[in-house]
Amino acid sequence: MYNNYGFWGMHFIWWIIWMGLIFWIFLTPWSIPGERRKKDTPLDILKKRFASGEITNEQYKEQKKILETD
Repeated sequence: MYNNYGFWGMHFIWWIIWMGLIFWIFLTPWSIPGERRKKDTPLDILKKRFASGEITNEQYKEQKKILETD
């Protein structure tokens, strides 16, 4: 009916749109609001607290020992 004329161009445009969308979803270097992120482990939280000065070296070592034995 159409003898394959006129549709090739539209298919090409759709391929460009789909590839652009896939690139945008998977390869954007910035973080997207609402995306799932890895939750911090208790040991990560402990390290952050120690680094910020909330706990002392002795408290850090005691709590780290407790977390590692569990």
